[in-house]
Amino acid sequence: MQKSRVLIIDDKAGIRSILSALLKKHGYEVRVAESGETGLTLYTQFMPAVILLDLKMPGIDGLEVMEALQNQFKADCKTIIMTAHGEVRSAVEAMKRGAFDYLEKPFDNDELLAIISRAVEMVTLKRRVKQLEDQLEATYRFENIIGVSDKMKSTFTQMRKFAATDGTVLVCGESGTGKELIVRAIHQASKRKSGPFVVVNCGAIPSNLIESEFFGHEAGSFTDAKELRIGKFESADGGTLFLDEIGELTLEAQVKLLRVIEEGTFSRVGGNESIAVDVRVMAATNRDLAARVEQGRFREDLYWRLNVLSLNICPLRERKEDIPLLVEHFLDRYATPLGIEQPSVSENALKLLMAYEWPGNVRELQNCIYSAMAVANGSMIEPADLPRRIGSDELPTDTGRVTPGQISLAETAAQATAKAEQEAIRKVLSETAGNREKAAELLGIGRKTLYRKLRQYNIE
Repeated sequence: MQKSRVLIIDDKAGIRSILSALLKKHGYEVRVAESGETGLTLYTQFMPAVILLDLKMPGIDGLEVMEALQNQFKADCKTIIMTAHGEVRSAVEAMKRGAFDYLEKPFDNDELLAIISRAVEMVTLKRRVKQLEDQLEATYRFENIIGVSDKMKSTFTQMRKFAATDGTVLVCGESGTGKELIVRAIHQASKRKSGPFVVVNCGAIPSNLIESEFFGHEAGSFTDAKELRIGKFESADGGTLFLDEIGELTLEAQVKLLRVIEEGTFSRVGGNESIAVDVRVMAATNRDLAARVEQGRFREDLYWRLNVLSLNICPLRERKEDIPLLVEHFLDRYATPLGIEQPSVSENALKLLMAYEWPGNVRELQNCIYSAMAVANGSMIEPADLPRRIGSDELPTDTGRVTPGQISLAETAAQATAKAEQEAIRKVLSETAGNREKAAELLGIGRKTLYRKLRQYNIE
């Protein structure tokens, strides 16, 4: 088992030596630094759980070291301040800035060891929870997109690969499947995430204004051009330009779009200057572009220029095992805006949700849950709370049925979600010795939500 790590930062050699010997005797792995500057360097190499930090040092003092740890290094360790008698006020100030605790010199060894033990326990717990969250994130989530189905896991894998490149991306799928959300997630995971993300709805631009919208115009270039306007390509320089509903572009506009994608340069309407931009283009459509190419309604050269990296998003009816997880996500998302305690969904209501074909896909499910939460009475969403197109007098009888060689979608999804949640809750409760308030804080959820989960999973 790896020893817990402690970094001692103090300019006095005697204190460093005494503390180092004491902590090593009690099983800690220890490093020492004689200055704040050296301590910060050692932190990045050693990654300790606890730092024993002297406040008064030449050069960078203890408060400056704390500020660097928090703001520059985003440290996940706990800092224990060491201060001389009479400097308690400074130690209290350090506590206000995030220090875990403080000790007055000379130290009581038992008190020192007890404080370090508590700090190590808390850091270890937070790191375990973070590790578990990262594991769940990698399995079920990419940015704000969630799913447990094999199709969504495959989509997440492709998205991560696309984010690591700078190639043009074409996302295809029905309306409501979350194409823009997926494009934004790829952008946020890419090296361009600090750059702009500019959206163009190609289906909403009048044909006579498309060129001005894409490339901008010079003042006086046409009747209403009273001042210079920067176009979308120029606005997206250094980032991503998202061309939504790309299938709606006219053939004339497609020619001009192809040229700037290939060459990376353009001129504003009414201008002669060639402007170079560094833009990653991603496009989305609910149209069959290949069919439109055959019909002569979409340029083949532009199609292949856009279709460098392609992603087809399956409709919700083909990944129904994701519905319970999506429902839980929307329940959590809308409880606060609606000013209510997060409700649960009854088994019968979930059966109806699983049986419905969702022509509007995830967007329709999202709106459905919002509506049900708004009209429901009490803490449970029942079939009567669902929109009439989804609810019915007669519940489906085969949604949860398992036949030989098949597994119920509802059961599979519910089991996957419940297993992950129960594992996280039990682990944190164990580590906090049953302290529910602390457990809720570490899990990043409210106490009411935790209590609801405890009842749901019969966790004592």
